[in-house]
Amino acid sequence: MIEVRNLTKSYGRFRAVDDISFRISAGEIIGFLGPNGAGKTTTMRMLTGFLGPDAGSIEIDNQSILENAQPSKEKIGYLPENNPLYEDMTVVEYLNYIGEMRGMSADLRQARLQLILGLYGLTEVTGKDIGELSKGYRQRVGLAQAALHDPPIMILDEPTSGLDPNQIVEIRNLIKEIGKTKTVILSTHNLGEVEATCSRILIINKGKIVADDKPENLEQAGAGPILHVKIKGGAELPRQILTVGGIRGIKDQKVEDGWHNFALIADAAGDGQRIGEKVFEAAVAHGWKLSELYVENVSLEDVFSELTKG
Repeated sequence: MIEVRNLTKSYGRFRAVDDISFRISAGEIIGFLGPNGAGKTTTMRMLTGFLGPDAGSIEIDNQSILENAQPSKEKIGYLPENNPLYEDMTVVEYLNYIGEMRGMSADLRQARLQLILGLYGLTEVTGKDIGELSKGYRQRVGLAQAALHDPPIMILDEPTSGLDPNQIVEIRNLIKEIGKTKTVILSTHNLGEVEATCSRILIINKGKIVADDKPENLEQAGAGPILHVKIKGGAELPRQILTVGGIRGIKDQKVEDGWHNFALIADAAGDGQRIGEKVFEAAVAHGWKLSELYVENVSLEDVFSELTKG
């Protein structure tokens, strides 16, 4: 559905997006991640046609968005990061205005409004000025305007930014509902949100795509699990514990009253539970005193940090 080839965009000497390519199929929910300044928003603005690239191409349903701008843009619903709204309009006035701007007939606007207001939980605030609404309801209005013309693609830039935990859950559930019938590209800093809603993740750093995979695959491809051990033994303990099968290094070590507090790095493909059993067996064999042992598996946060550091 969306094909991006060698997309590049610079601001002066700063290259915000650097020769990136990816493909998004119909029905996918894509998490688009990256640190601040990585190129996320610039990429999303080019996908919507808001910005033109310096080089490269974007195709939607095999049509260039540059050469077929109007029909391509009609297939996209866009919620920008700052969610610009007319605060002196009521919810219904604003959505009607958006429908008129999109060239929708009065009958079509009315039919879509009835559906959208219910779907996005806005029926109780239809007559209120947008400026009087909470941030959560304002985000709902932003999502409603993006979906009003029933586009097959929704591009959402930080849709839960600034929301409280309850509002985040509400918007997250809305995004899941949207994803049942549409292709969704979701930019966010909330990695838990990505794990809960997205079928695939694109990670951009310094303008380049550094990862493109399912969340579970990225976690499995990351560093191995960390074994946290509190253990007492002789002077040779640090050297001896590295001989345990599946342990490839010591990430951290503190010694208090003869007790060693190790953070042991397991092999990338290692089974943390099995390696923990080997540590226990080694403790029995060597006569070490073992006070604590638990496994910390790699998380999406760990993978993100590793891919975007520096």
